[in-house]
Amino acid sequence: MNFDALGAAWAPRLLSILRIMSGLLLLQHGTGKLLKFPAGVVPANFNLMSMPGYAGMIEFVCGILLIIGLFSRPAAFLASGMTAVAYFMAHAPQGFYPILNKGELAVLYCFVFLYIAAAGPGPWSIDAARRK
Repeated sequence: MNFDALGAAWAPRLLSILRIMSGLLLLQHGTGKLLKFPAGVVPANFNLMSMPGYAGMIEFVCGILLIIGLFSRPAAFLASGMTAVAYFMAHAPQGFYPILNKGELAVLYCFVFLYIAAAGPGPWSIDAARRK
């Protein structure tokens, strides 16, 4: 099996799948904060006009944009920055190592969204359809 040929053929499609799945995962953070779905995600003292509230708005809007592939690069760039801020404000003060400060997910999201911002949305997106 020629993995180079397989990779070349599937890389653009897998980029689209990465964007869609990352968008869906980001969206669930936003729906948890803004719509309280799924239940139990947000603390009882959650305030919409706070940093977590603003993060919820970004997660919700950017999640939807990433799923459908519309304005994917700016949405991914904004999501990358938001997750970097989340890491440095919420996790890094608890210790240096992400495995210990429970910040691995924020770091991973940051770099996945940064990659999508650079690589683009892939072929299965509204952005790609608009370019044609």
